[in-house]
Amino acid sequence: MMLFGLLLCAIVMLLLSGIPVAYAFGMGALAFIWISGRPLDYMLAQAFWQVGSFALLALPLFVLAGQLMKASSVAERLLAFIEAVVGRLRGGIGAVTVITCTLVGAISGSGSSAIAAIGGLMIERMTDRGYHRGYAVSLVACSSVLAQLIPPSIPMIVFALMTGIPVTAAFLATLVPGVLIALMYCLLNMRYAPAEPTAWPDDGATVASPDTTTYLRRVTHTFRHAAWALFMPVLMLGGIYSGLFTPTEAAAVAVGYVILIGTVIYRGLEPAGIGREVVNAARISGALIVILFALAIMSRAMLLEQIPGQISDFLLGITDSPWASLLILNLVLLAIGMLIDDVSGSIVAAVVLWPVAQQLGLHPLHFAAIVGTNLGLGNVTPPCAPLLFMAGGIGKSQLSEYLVPTLKLTLLGHLPILLLVTFLPWVSLMLPRWLLGIG
Repeated sequence: MMLFGLLLCAIVMLLLSGIPVAYAFGMGALAFIWISGRPLDYMLAQAFWQVGSFALLALPLFVLAGQLMKASSVAERLLAFIEAVVGRLRGGIGAVTVITCTLVGAISGSGSSAIAAIGGLMIERMTDRGYHRGYAVSLVACSSVLAQLIPPSIPMIVFALMTGIPVTAAFLATLVPGVLIALMYCLLNMRYAPAEPTAWPDDGATVASPDTTTYLRRVTHTFRHAAWALFMPVLMLGGIYSGLFTPTEAAAVAVGYVILIGTVIYRGLEPAGIGREVVNAARISGALIVILFALAIMSRAMLLEQIPGQISDFLLGITDSPWASLLILNLVLLAIGMLIDDVSGSIVAAVVLWPVAQQLGLHPLHFAAIVGTNLGLGNVTPPCAPLLFMAGGIGKSQLSEYLVPTLKLTLLGHLPILLLVTFLPWVSLMLPRWLLGIG
């Protein structure tokens, strides 16, 4: 246990020094196997079996769907429609940012993909409407974590595979928390947003608030242009929850659908662009698979050395109060989310903290919702905050500009929902029980 703790410290130091996550965990896994004296060939065989599962094929397919969506005009059309609907309200452009991040996340399944797809565009639009650049960066970063909660979520796919729970049930467990966080961000944005002028998204001109006829005409026009893009999450989620296809098959359908509408209907996706995005998706997926492979090796070695049980005994031995234990569990998850990205954090949580959750008697889907909600908070919480710094880089803003707005949004918007999910299990369990009959 002591050696394992030292290895974790070494991995954290490697991450803080800028070593890629895959290499840091790979070196840690190999060092742990060498120290424990376990046979490497046995560990490798187990890890290959785990990363070779059919269900895991959903990961690279959803990554590819997100890359293709970014290369085509899907995100821009969604953005135009949402802004036409809510853009004239107070704080409308901020609400557009939150809702678009939610929809883009529902398609791509990744917070980083949501930032890459619409971050630069929305940050500039908000600053043009009178928003402080730091606040715009904060809103984009905080909204991007909804991709981890609104299905289909890549982190939840990985977490479900690592823990053996149904992927569809894991999707439903995080859906209500995701919607509640999105609602909280929209309400907070109405409070902190400037009194922005009304402008249509394609002309940039400052105009008076449109009358009802003009408003309906604009909504109808943008809906016609975005209808095929809006149907995509309906197709994917409807197919999954109706039992028409599995999450892996839904990912394949998403790729085919984006290629179809991007090339035939919207005509913004060229064959050369498809090949380029396939290569980009392969690079991203390869890095994720290497992380998953390294942690699968470490997970097997930890189980053989009974490390998870010792971690459980240690954390549960700190206090006898179930509430205090849940708070400690959340603090550990927050630290994990601050250090590494959403997918890697889900893997670490499944490997290290899953036995702790079982000892606490948590329902597996309740724990999945806690993991998804908490890791999202950690991803935008300094000092590490991988998604926050990514948004800051895209928005060309310094930490001093977006630190305070980020703390306001997370403390007033995200943290209350996390506590609600943690201490009221029915928030995350009502949809799985209602739709899937899971007790």
